[in-house]
Amino acid sequence: MPTTEVDHALMGGALALARRGLGNVWPNPAVGCVLVKNGAVIGRGVTRKGGRPHAEAVALDQAGAAARGATAYVTLEPCAHLSERGPRCVDRLIEARIHRVVVAMVDPDPRTAGGGISRLETARVQVSVGCREAEAREVNAGFLHRLATGRPLVTLKLATSLDGRIALANGESKWITGPAARSRGHLLRSQNDAIAVGAATARRDDPELTCRLPGLEGRSPVRAVLASRIEPLLKLRMLASARQVPLWIMTAEQPLAHVREWAEKAGAKILPCAADARGRPDLKSALTVLGAQGITRLLVEGGGEVAASLLKADLVDRLAWFRAPQVIGGDGTAGIAALGLADLAAAHRFQRVSAETCGADSLEMYSRVPE
Repeated sequence: MPTTEVDHALMGGALALARRGLGNVWPNPAVGCVLVKNGAVIGRGVTRKGGRPHAEAVALDQAGAAARGATAYVTLEPCAHLSERGPRCVDRLIEARIHRVVVAMVDPDPRTAGGGISRLETARVQVSVGCREAEAREVNAGFLHRLATGRPLVTLKLATSLDGRIALANGESKWITGPAARSRGHLLRSQNDAIAVGAATARRDDPELTCRLPGLEGRSPVRAVLASRIEPLLKLRMLASARQVPLWIMTAEQPLAHVREWAEKAGAKILPCAADARGRPDLKSALTVLGAQGITRLLVEGGGEVAASLLKADLVDRLAWFRAPQVIGGDGTAGIAALGLADLAAAHRFQRVSAETCGADSLEMYSRVPE
């Protein structure tokens, strides 16, 4: 059944709801659902924290008996696979006697992958697929990336001067960007499942890596530290709050028993991964481990060495580049360390997808250019 302008507008509402779930619903996708009957919205839902209940269940519970004969606008095909965590959404829609379901995109998860649409059609529910699909795919780019590669979608965040510097030659770096840009950075944190830094950055800056925006304090992502050794991290502020905000230490080291015990007693989770040639965590291995834990969207705020290592390994999917209107000069610390490129054709290429003003600073978002 073809979609209309009204369908597109109402799907826009479902997409707005889905975006609210970003960073909060992993390992599940962020889904929004709007129920409409006789031109009025009777139920709204977004997948809840941790992935359950699903958006459709939330909206149906809100609508109650009024859902009979309604149209459901859902940003992802309703799930059709059995789960111990709750009933199949497609069954709930059928039992509620929903008249029509407008779906933005088919769920690529092989457990559903068209099965939800098939069950609806078998139950004689009208189904329309593809309404604002490109936007739905963007909302769940992390979920789709993990399904396709086993790794989370990686966004490298940089906060630099106009000439790409993150600190003066003497190490001074607070603050290159202003309060508005820093607040925007905290919002970015809240929209990702996890945030990663290298051990050197963790030791030097001793950051909390939490979201400190009013009202979003509970949306802090998992904090992941890439470390060759665990013991130097045991005095970090992050460890002191590991029971409130998860701290995962990614390491190739086999830590001494008392070091592991100390870290785990504080609440940290130690995740082993393969080592690279220098004994540090291999980045592909670390990302695969994070993907296996359910992480779909990873924000990297590490220093120049981590940024360069990710680029060299071709593991950066997006850039979030904050720029301050100042010039530091070539003796400052580069936001991205040396890449050792032999020719310009080998340069990593990105396309700008958005730009916004953050006080005196700016934020540009880039995505990698497909090969």
